[in-house]
Amino acid sequence: MNGRSTPPVLPPPLRAGLALVAALAALVAVVIGFMYADHSRSGAVDTWIIDPTADSVGPPWRRVALATDFLGEPAGAALLVVAAVTGCLLLRHPRAAVLVVAGAFLAVATTTLGKHLAGRTIHGGSLSYPSGHTAFLTTLALVLALVASGRLGLGRTAGTLLVLAAALVAGAAMGWAQVSLSAHYPTDVLGGWCTALVVVPATAWLIDRTADRLADRTDGHTDGRPADAGRQEQL
Repeated sequence: MNGRSTPPVLPPPLRAGLALVAALAALVAVVIGFMYADHSRSGAVDTWIIDPTADSVGPPWRRVALATDFLGEPAGAALLVVAAVTGCLLLRHPRAAVLVVAGAFLAVATTTLGKHLAGRTIHGGSLSYPSGHTAFLTTLALVLALVASGRLGLGRTAGTLLVLAAALVAGAAMGWAQVSLSAHYPTDVLGGWCTALVVVPATAWLIDRTADRLADRTDGHTDGRPADAGRQEQL
């Protein structure tokens, strides 16, 4: 199986739409970051949604929130990544497996950098914007949705809706857990969600472009030999 025979991880019909979504998400993330830079309290949007300074759920929903939060912790995240990579390889989709690892790493790295740039804190010192947990789970959901869209052969509208719906469900689930456990402000969650919407399409495009270029170089050889091998034999 060469590079060109493996399906793209970013289906061509979805590229333009997701590029626009990524641009808008980047704008939202940056604006929120500027709005709440160096803040240590909730903003108007946060308090309009929910009071993020106190735990808002009790048993049994608190256990659900803790279980969801675990998926973004190192141990839980590692389990999810291994499971997702294994599934992608079983489906013979190596580009998606690479995207799982690269996307998850870049999402976490980007939110970590964003925390230090924004300087927003919660509970007297913990950096909070944007939410890395939300970015991570949304990233995995986006990758799986891209794979499903490609395998189902969905068009631009249906494929984009599937991808955004998966991102919304994953982001809402982890965001609810983070706010309910008083780990993040609601706008932190929104920032993490937007981060994933930027990182995944950009990383997927880069993986496809790199894999296609490597495949083109391989295709430049004849029967596994350099193109000038025939001329050398004639000499």
